[in-house]
Amino acid sequence: MNALLGSSERELEDFLSSLGQPAFRGRQLYDWLYVRGARYFDEITVLPKDLRISLKEQGFSIGRLTEIKRLISKDATTKLLLGTNDGETIETVGIPTDQRLTVCVSSQIGCSMGCKFCATGKSGFQRSLATNEIVDQALSIREIMNRRPSHIVFMGMGEPLLNSETVLAAIRCFNEDLGIGQRRITISTVGIPGSLKKFGELAIKLLGRAQFTLAVSLHAPNQELRETIIPMAKNYQINQLLADCKDYFALTGRRVSFEYILLGDLNDQSHHAHQLARLLSGFQSHVNLIAYNPIEEESFKRPTNKRIRAFQSLLETNGIAVSLRKSRGLDQDAACGQLRRQHNRD
Repeated sequence: MNALLGSSERELEDFLSSLGQPAFRGRQLYDWLYVRGARYFDEITVLPKDLRISLKEQGFSIGRLTEIKRLISKDATTKLLLGTNDGETIETVGIPTDQRLTVCVSSQIGCSMGCKFCATGKSGFQRSLATNEIVDQALSIREIMNRRPSHIVFMGMGEPLLNSETVLAAIRCFNEDLGIGQRRITISTVGIPGSLKKFGELAIKLLGRAQFTLAVSLHAPNQELRETIIPMAKNYQINQLLADCKDYFALTGRRVSFEYILLGDLNDQSHHAHQLARLLSGFQSHVNLIAYNPIEEESFKRPTNKRIRAFQSLLETNGIAVSLRKSRGLDQDAACGQLRRQHNRD
C-alpha cells in the first residue's frame, strides 16, 4: 500500500489535485492525519464517500500501525509494541515528566550492529522502517498518553544512519507537521564509517538545516575496549570517529553528544573516566552517562550508584560537560528490544 502519513500539506494538496480533487481536500486530509489522528479513510467524513472508496481501491492507506501490547511503568513510562502491515513488530516508548513528553522511536526492525548490551541486536535485522512507520510511533504515544510529544529521540530499535533519508523525512514531519523543533530531536548512532559528514550534508539538502542533536554511542574510552562492547567498532577506529565528529561540527555548528553506557566493573572505573576525559579534551561536546539496564543472555552488571557518581564527578573535574540520564521503566523491562523479543518467543 502507499501510505500517506508522513506527507506534507503541500504534498497532500498535490496528491489530491492529481486525482482531480480541489486542493482544499488535501488540507482536510492533512488535518485529519496530524491533528485528529485518523487511522482509516472512513473516519474522514469531510471527504466525499466516493473519494474514500477510490483511495482504498487504488491501494492507498493512511499508514497507521496496530497496537499489540502496552506496558506502563510505575513512573508512567509507556512502552508500546506495534504491528506493521507486513506482520513485523517494532517498539516505541513514551517518557513523561511534568515539563515534557519524550518519544523514543525506532528506525529499523531489528539491528545489524550487534552491540553486546542491547536486546535489539539479539533478534537480528529484518528491514528499515518507512516514514509512516516512524511517524506513527509519536502519534500512537500522543493518543495513548493524551499529551503532545515535546521531544523525539531516535534511540529505539535500529541504526538511524543506515536509514538516513527516511529518518530525515520523518524529522521533517515531526518538525513541520507535529510542531516539534529540530533542537528537540536527537539521533543516536554507533557511528558508520564515512557517514557523519554525509548525513549532515544530506540534512542540509533535504531540511535546509541540521539543528537536531547527533548523539554518538561511544561507550568506551579506547579502541580495544570499545570493540568488545560494539563488535562493529573494529571497522571504525575511535580516533577517526572523533575526527569525523569534528568535521560534522564544522559543517553544522552543532556540538556532538557522546553516549556512554556504564557497565559495572567493565568501563566504569576511575581510570576509564580519566582516559575518556583526555580523549574528549578540547572537543566541543557533551557526555551523556547511562547506567546499564540489564537484559537476558548477557552478564553485564548495572554499576553501583557510588561508582556512577564518582565517574560523573571525575569527568566534571576534568572539564567535560556531562549529565546522567535518569533510568526509566526498569520495572517493565524498558530496555530497547526486550518487549519485541518476549513477544516473538510467545
